[in-house]
Amino acid sequence: MLHEVLYILFGIVFLYCALSVLYIFILSFAGLFFYQRKTFTGGLPVNAKRIAVLVPAYKEDGIILSTAKNLLDLEYPADRFRVFIIADSFKPETLAALRELPVEVLEVSFDKSTKTKALNEAFRRIQAPYDIALICDADNMLAGDFLLRINDRFVAGARAIQGRRVAKNLDSSFAILDACSEAINNHIFRKGAQALGLSSAVIGSGMAFEYENVKEILASIQAVGGFDKILQLRIVAQGIKIEYLEDALVFDEKVDSPEAFQQQRKRWVSSQFIYLRQFFGPACAKLFKGNFSYFNLAVANNLVLPRAFLLVLPPLLAVLGFVLGGGLGWAALGLWGLYLLSLGMGMPAALINRDLMIAILRLPRAIIVMIGALFQVKKSNKTFIHTVHTKTEISNTLFKEKNKS
Repeated sequence: MLHEVLYILFGIVFLYCALSVLYIFILSFAGLFFYQRKTFTGGLPVNAKRIAVLVPAYKEDGIILSTAKNLLDLEYPADRFRVFIIADSFKPETLAALRELPVEVLEVSFDKSTKTKALNEAFRRIQAPYDIALICDADNMLAGDFLLRINDRFVAGARAIQGRRVAKNLDSSFAILDACSEAINNHIFRKGAQALGLSSAVIGSGMAFEYENVKEILASIQAVGGFDKILQLRIVAQGIKIEYLEDALVFDEKVDSPEAFQQQRKRWVSSQFIYLRQFFGPACAKLFKGNFSYFNLAVANNLVLPRAFLLVLPPLLAVLGFVLGGGLGWAALGLWGLYLLSLGMGMPAALINRDLMIAILRLPRAIIVMIGALFQVKKSNKTFIHTVHTKTEISNTLFKEKNKS
């Protein structure tokens, strides 16, 4: 009896893992062999589109000035873009310093702060007309040609774009692991999806949309966390494909402690489970109407097991499989090998170095932290989770030629 129960348990978990790995492998393979880079005309555009750079910031006194200065220094006609700092709970001296810069400071205050509320308030106050809304986080710095590349694609007909988010810092083992995770995510869920003709998934920052369209969509969103998950579905529901622009770099601060790592993952896992349940029905209906991108973003992206779990479950299944016999253990090890190959295809060669080998020693702790985040999923969706940022410059030398701060 026990033997039969173990067989059933093995079969269920193995099937779930196998489907997750197969999905990841297909996207990773497509991203490596079928992705086509977008051409870039280069140079300053004659008729540049008007861009509003929106930066919702909550208690980011330590880094906001460096962020604002970076954005002001971008290679784009100065009269065709404007930086809006949406300042929530800032110190008076920070606000005073910001007002000395040629940026628009929009002070906001809420009983319960969220990025969605901040963005909606900004849209309500901005009166000037814009063609593109670029949403960035307070810790983001952009490569000097970022706006030029965004404008180039919108002129070519794009209506929604996700830039490539890369590490701002690689100064700790957790930051390196976080950077690797982001790079693999970019390759699989953005580059791979686009290679298959699907919409890229967005990341929450470094994303550009038609101004009036995103303004209207956000007005109907009240999410505490994971607002970008809903936003991307509303965009894709309109028949718009979100384009991934690999050469448009967004430098994002990577966490340097297990506590920050868990806070971040808690927010991500929470939105994954909640939005899977919320949009499963509509996604199935969209699938029957031929909107594969909607189904992929609403169901497939959220149904696949978190990557940290897939590092652990197949080896555990292998142990159980060798006990049960019949080649099940080898099947589990083969599945694990396919998964590692999928991750390897998405790992940038530049990140594979001695520091990564040292960081891998911290991987078990990172996996434990990720599993711990599961037990706090419900709480994280009801509370705004703020990650403290401290990096005021780009220290990632892997993109030295793109660094402009």
